[in-house]
Amino acid sequence: MSTYDLPKPNDGPLAGVRVLDIATMIAAPLAASILGDYGAEVVKIELPGRGDTGRKMGAQRDGIGLYWRTLGRNKLSVALDLHQTEAQDLIKRWIGQFDILIENFRPGTLDRYNLGVDELRRLNPKLVVLQMTAFGQTGPYRERHGFGTLAETMSGVSSVLVKDIRGFSNERPALTSFPLGDVTAGLVGVNGILAALYRAQKTGQGEVIDLAIYEALLKFMELEIISHDADHPPVVSSQRKPDSAPRGVYRCRDGCWIAISASTQPVAARFLNLLGGEALAQDPRFLNNELRVANVEALDALVDQWCGALTAAESTRLLSEAGCAVGPVETVASLLQNPQVLARQSIVDVEDADSGTLHMTNVIPRFGHFPPQKPIPGPVAIGAHTAGVLMRDLHLSQAEITALRQRGVIG
Repeated sequence: MSTYDLPKPNDGPLAGVRVLDIATMIAAPLAASILGDYGAEVVKIELPGRGDTGRKMGAQRDGIGLYWRTLGRNKLSVALDLHQTEAQDLIKRWIGQFDILIENFRPGTLDRYNLGVDELRRLNPKLVVLQMTAFGQTGPYRERHGFGTLAETMSGVSSVLVKDIRGFSNERPALTSFPLGDVTAGLVGVNGILAALYRAQKTGQGEVIDLAIYEALLKFMELEIISHDADHPPVVSSQRKPDSAPRGVYRCRDGCWIAISASTQPVAARFLNLLGGEALAQDPRFLNNELRVANVEALDALVDQWCGALTAAESTRLLSEAGCAVGPVETVASLLQNPQVLARQSIVDVEDADSGTLHMTNVIPRFGHFPPQKPIPGPVAIGAHTAGVLMRDLHLSQAEITALRQRGVIG
């Protein structure tokens, strides 16, 4: 432990950068968590007594939210009630020590807390502020409550998640069982922060980043969007209409599934040669991608037949040796045993005194000068580091800490 009994940030390219995370739930706090993975010190502000809503999401172990342990990893938890004037004054005194502020309140909320972005940047001109909401800071939806789920539906992603469907159909648009919108926005938020931080360090001028979660998802829709013609909208069909073929998941003799993608002509030619020799590679139905897509049902029938005669291991070996693109379709349980995942330590086991063994994703991507270190799970106690951080950063005495706690300003 460091001075004031505070955990030391992991080494990384952002060592020395400080982040104030006043956001809640998943998307914006995830951006802060990733910055912590990269070596930044992240101070997480939580409401005394209640903490971040993310603490109660997902599976619990002995009353402790497991997802919180990774979402809050590498963060110092400070319990501070931003509704109170004294807490707002503390933030104003403190903000000059931070490089980055991350928030996801509805537009205008920080102004009501006397912590408007203009005021904070007056106090710290180099400050980079990420403002993340479902719909953004402008436009007719700006005041609406929103979460990642609504961003997924508004972006159009849900309309194309229905298996083998383009556009809307009589089937119900699908929602993911994982926070696709939130995680995507968290990653995009980090990109924006790093770009703005680079500029701030060169020019001394900070930035305000307006990130709408639904806009982060639009990159997934780019192929759909650019292909759309208002005069000739996509034909709604229950039949599969891929953009390349063969491309899909196929069941093998042992009941396991593999994924095959032959999205380029050389790979497709090698694949067809493996399946049926030169005769199949020269079949007029499959000579190029356009023809293969037009005849995808016939092609898929051949692939199904070939895979169905072999185990997943046999199919994968033959395809790999032939220079084709193939990979396993993993469950979470099998993913944890995948030799590639194990070799790269893509997922690490973190031993924790409160929750036992926790499976967490490693730092992504890898930095050559900074071997990845195991993350520190998010603190169990709300405000676990309040006294240490405020005494270190604002030089508050123990008596001042006690008085603030008694008045409910801190927890």
